[in-house]
Amino acid sequence: MALDLAALDTFNNEVAGTLIPKMVYTGTTMEYVTVKEGIKYKEPINLFEVDLDIQDGYGCVATPAGTASFSQRDIQVCQRTSFDGICLKDLDKYYLGVSALGAGSYNETFALAGDYSELIVNQFRKSNENFVWGATTGAGDCVNGLKTIISGSTAGVVEAGGAATGSFNSSDALAIIDSMIEQIPTDVADRDDLTVFMSVASFRKYVAGIRQANSYWFDPNAITNRGGLMDMVHPFTNVRVVGTVGLEGSARLVAGPARHIVVGTDTMSDLTEFQMWYDINSDQLKHRVVFKLGVNIAYPEFWVSNDLA
Repeated sequence: MALDLAALDTFNNEVAGTLIPKMVYTGTTMEYVTVKEGIKYKEPINLFEVDLDIQDGYGCVATPAGTASFSQRDIQVCQRTSFDGICLKDLDKYYLGVSALGAGSYNETFALAGDYSELIVNQFRKSNENFVWGATTGAGDCVNGLKTIISGSTAGVVEAGGAATGSFNSSDALAIIDSMIEQIPTDVADRDDLTVFMSVASFRKYVAGIRQANSYWFDPNAITNRGGLMDMVHPFTNVRVVGTVGLEGSARLVAGPARHIVVGTDTMSDLTEFQMWYDINSDQLKHRVVFKLGVNIAYPEFWVSNDLA
């Protein structure tokens, strides 16, 4: 990595300023879903269903009927890596060389290491969220993300009709969300993890629509803001409405049981830990992030999508 220092003045003995790191979204969809660890490349999501055949009439029933079936949907993970290094000596001519580096010409200590690692982690989490929702094999990713999977291109997914396909704005948001919820199959209507996912921008329009409607039940304190995620409970108390940065710039709405989303990884620690070290051979501060990530849904027939771009 080459340091971009074009926006700084060279050192002129002025008092060093305070460095303000640029933080980005940190929330993740993985707070709501099922995480499957130990996947090196591809593994099945094993599914089990029972279809009873209720027979009518009196007397002895001698013929067995009904089925208990097993099936599977594969989940494949992609290896994603970030490896880079920065030459701290490039800071010597700038005020950062005074505020960030220790005394002497060896740069084993870096006062901004904490901020640097926090920025890496935040960028890392945002990239993961975008990948979980927006990955496409057509763009070169090894798997598709949820935006592609939870769509009419997947057999069984319910393509929403009626109001759910309308233009999402504050005046229509309530009707659209209600329409999405109405079209969730009744077989999962009693689940406590039903979730309507949308972009953060659409979520804000939804909140504005609630306020404009003077809804008596609305409590602004019920909105949870975790950076890349914003959520609140819908009046149907077993339904959550979630805005995610993973659908940033998209009009897509999807609704279904969140725990039927399965995110695959090798180990969860790969998503929260990384290596950073000073390499004396290259005189650089380096970092390496390596992890595996993939996603799929267990039962497409329980999901609804408005299929908008």
